[in-house]
Amino acid sequence: MPQLGETVTEGTVTRWFKAVGDQVARDEPLFEVSTDKVDSEVPSPASGVLAEILVAEGDTVDVGTRLAVIGDGAEAPAPPPPAASPAAETVAPAPPAAETPAPPPASLPTPPPAEAPAGAVLSPMVRKLIADHGIDAASIRGTGVGGRITRHDVEAAAAPTPARPVPAAPPPPVVVSGRDEIVPFSNIRRRTAEHMVRSKATSAHTLMVKEADYERVEQVRREHGRRFAEEEGFSLTYLPFAARATVEALAEFPHLNASVGDDVLIVHRDVHLGIAVDLDNEGLIVPVVHHAEELSLRGMARRIRELADRARTKRLSADDISGGTFSITNAGPFGTLITGAIINQPQVAILSTDGVSRKPVVVEAADGSEAIAIHSVGLLAATFDHRAVDGAYVARFLARVAGLLAERDWATEL
Repeated sequence: MPQLGETVTEGTVTRWFKAVGDQVARDEPLFEVSTDKVDSEVPSPASGVLAEILVAEGDTVDVGTRLAVIGDGAEAPAPPPPAASPAAETVAPAPPAAETPAPPPASLPTPPPAEAPAGAVLSPMVRKLIADHGIDAASIRGTGVGGRITRHDVEAAAAPTPARPVPAAPPPPVVVSGRDEIVPFSNIRRRTAEHMVRSKATSAHTLMVKEADYERVEQVRREHGRRFAEEEGFSLTYLPFAARATVEALAEFPHLNASVGDDVLIVHRDVHLGIAVDLDNEGLIVPVVHHAEELSLRGMARRIRELADRARTKRLSADDISGGTFSITNAGPFGTLITGAIINQPQVAILSTDGVSRKPVVVEAADGSEAIAIHSVGLLAATFDHRAVDGAYVARFLARVAGLLAERDWATEL
């Protein structure tokens, strides 16, 4: 099991691309692994025949665990392991007796031991978190595969009491008829659900919306869009304009580029901008444009495009989705009106850039007279954590973003 990121200590094998007995080429995708940071396809480290599969799909094991054997094809292939079951999923498979288990990476400190429920196996990261917070492992309800306790379960159990909702009565059971289809949650769907529920339980979500005039942006797209597409290989959309305006406005309203700590607000001086990417209706992932304040409009467009392409082809690294300080979700291409997005923890705000359309607006001439004109107009919807800032602060931030979109000389920057 490879280590996909400095803080990742375990991974779930979600899919094997080859079966026992299949020929495998070096660097050919061999299996897919999911961690609490990223889903990735892992290439084969060697060429040969897949002789053994030691970890079944759905099993979660520690970094360094032996997953499979690639041989020269001379030996008889061993049968694959049985499908994962709730009982089996609580125990990481041991390597064959003749092998020495791969040691964990040297950079990982050995965590202090933590008590665990009978039969449960805790990853080193989870054991350390439990010990750090002084929590009884038996009191934690595991939401991982087979009831395994995950990092998020420990964090939820350790959260301050005011941040946790009063336990509600369980919902009534769903009545399934003969014509209903049962669609199991994918790994990314399950992780997204956990993250969203935890965010709603943590932050005081508040929505604020501001109309923005995109006419100057539209003029630049009309005048320079074709040349831009020829030079860059992709279209010039509204998103990089909105991202650039957001980054510049955050420099003036830094308390939105922040996280809530223990009775403090942690203000981040660097802007690491998360951009939500739709994985063809299979889920969302939020890769991060690191040091977004250093990018021009064209550089922002390139970086967003690159991250989106890598997200959809499962080529993101753990670093690509770590360290975000503010996020943008862009449902605008689908013509949405207002999106009340959920905050991407531990951030304190997220901006939705919704649909842009042609509308009549009142414009003021140089002599002070007014007239009706047709402009490209859209809404900017900010969901913010009211623990961190008040509405007036966010209103000024949105006004600044809208002002930059409407007034900036975008042609010169492009």
